[in-house]
Amino acid sequence: MVGASRDGNVKTLQKLEKSLEAGNYYEAQQRIKTLHARYLAAKNYAASLDLLHSGATMQLKHDQVTCGVELGILFVETLGKAGRKYDAAALEQIKVLGSSFPRMHVSSTDRRKLIKSSESYLNAKSRAEGFNSFMRAAIRWCIETGGPTRGPKELHDMLSEYMWTQCPDLDLNKAAPHFVRSGHPERYAQAVIEYMIECDPEEVDLVLARSVLLYLTFGNLRDANFLVTEVKAALGDDKYPSSPLMQFIKYLLLTLERDALPLLHTLRENYKDHLQRDPLLVEYVDNIAERFYGEQRKTGLQRVFGDFIKMFSE
Repeated sequence: MVGASRDGNVKTLQKLEKSLEAGNYYEAQQRIKTLHARYLAAKNYAASLDLLHSGATMQLKHDQVTCGVELGILFVETLGKAGRKYDAAALEQIKVLGSSFPRMHVSSTDRRKLIKSSESYLNAKSRAEGFNSFMRAAIRWCIETGGPTRGPKELHDMLSEYMWTQCPDLDLNKAAPHFVRSGHPERYAQAVIEYMIECDPEEVDLVLARSVLLYLTFGNLRDANFLVTEVKAALGDDKYPSSPLMQFIKYLLLTLERDALPLLHTLRENYKDHLQRDPLLVEYVDNIAERFYGEQRKTGLQRVFGDFIKMFSE
C-alpha cells in the first residue's frame, strides 16, 4: 500500500506541477491539502510527508510563499504526528525547503530605499515573515525530538542569514539570536559592522553592546571577544564608539576572564545609568551573572521577565 501511495504521489505531483505552471496555485494547494488529510486519516505518514515536502518545494519555487509556508509547517507538524525523531535525513529535508524560498539580491542600502507601501517591500516582508515562521517551527521540532538543545546550527545559520539579508527593514534584532547560535561569529561580526554603519549614530554603541552581551548570555566569551576585535579592526580607532557603555563592555570582558563576581557587582552598579538606556541590557547582565558565576536572580519578577524576553528572542 505504501508503494502504491507513493506511485500515486508521483502522478499527483506531476499534475500539480502542470497546475502551478499554468498559474493555478490555489487549486494545487487545495488538492495537496485534501490528499494530506486522507493520508493522515489512514496514518500513511510516509506518503503524506512526501506529498507535503514536494508540494511546498514546488510552491516556493513558483514564488508562492504563503502556500509554501503553509505546506512546510504542515510538513513539520506531520513529522510530529508520525512520531518521527530528529535525524540527519529530516534535517536535510528541512534545509531543502529553506533553500527553496525565493530571495531578492539587493544591498542593505537598496533595501532601505524600498517604499514601505510598495509591492516590492510588502512581498519582501511577507517572504521574511514566512521563512521565519517555518524555520522556527522546524527548530522547535528538532529540539523537542532529540536534536541539539538549542536547535541545529545549520538551521540557525539559514535563519539568521535570511532574516538579515532578506528583511526589507534592516533589523539586526530579528537575526541576532540565530547568529549567535549558528557557530559563525565572522558572519555575525559582518552584520553588526554593517548595521553600525547604517544605524543612527546615537545608537551605535547600543548595537555593539547588545551584540556582545547576547553572546555572553550563552556563556560564549570567546566569540564576544572576537566580535569586539573584528568591529575595532573594521571601524578603526577613530570610528569605534567611545562611550561609558563601551567602557563597561571592555571591563566586563576582562572581569569574566577570572573569578571576580564582586567586581561584576561593582561594574553593574557604577554603570547602572548607562545600562538603563535599554532594559534589555540590564536583563542580559543579570543572565551573564547567572551564567558565569551562578548568581540567582533577585526576585521572581526578574525571572518571569527573563523568560518573557527569552521567549520572544528565540
